[in-house]
Amino acid sequence: MKILLCQCDIAWGDVDSNLLSIERMVESESREIEMIILPEMFSTGFCTEPEGVAECVEGKSFRWMRELALRKGCAVVGSVATEESGRYYNRLYFVYPDGSYLKYDKRHLFTYGGEHHHYTAGTEQAVAEYKGWRVALHVCYDLRFPVFSRNRDNYDMAIYIASWPSSRLYAWNTLLKARAIENLAYVAGVNRVGDDPKCSYSGGTLLADFMGGVIGEASPGNVSTVYADLDMESLKQFRNRFPALKDGDNFVIIDN
Repeated sequence: MKILLCQCDIAWGDVDSNLLSIERMVESESREIEMIILPEMFSTGFCTEPEGVAECVEGKSFRWMRELALRKGCAVVGSVATEESGRYYNRLYFVYPDGSYLKYDKRHLFTYGGEHHHYTAGTEQAVAEYKGWRVALHVCYDLRFPVFSRNRDNYDMAIYIASWPSSRLYAWNTLLKARAIENLAYVAGVNRVGDDPKCSYSGGTLLADFMGGVIGEASPGNVSTVYADLDMESLKQFRNRFPALKDGDNFVIIDN
């Protein structure tokens, strides 16, 4: 799987500028791309107060994702502040090359930042099936909750897209590797750089293999990309030799 992780500097609330910047990042990559992964709320920045900012279902940012997926012939992944039926969601779209999509609404809202006052939490884990891969979808704060991320042999790769501040970057780096190790899966963590009205961001975008080793990482603090070609066969071989997924505990997640 040939993937491109985009570590962006997101202009606050400026959708057109952000989409143009990402277009330039993507077009600068000459190699074949099968999946593009963008940060949390890539078109606006992490808006905890979505009124006047959130888009309608399949709004402008989503339509741009669909157009990019169709034009490049690849999947595109990113989240958008979305309003639906009077409620707001931090909605991740996994857009397939044919324009169809799977959505995931962020399960763990960031109470420390007040996200829960305005957004409605999702309830279910989402796993996209694409080119023989099973890809688990997560947004930012989800990373801190290993039970929700637990691999029950139902995914091969986990994605965490984020607006994760510089002040807590150590946790980001550590937990991405932990999720890879405990779930025997590739993990792609895509974060932003730059500033918004509340926080500063220094990136930390990385790709970890199923043993927690870093196989690609973005330039710290800079707009940059990570390109990698993931190997399914080596993942299968490792899981066969080290069958930890089969030894995991059975449990049920009860929604409060």
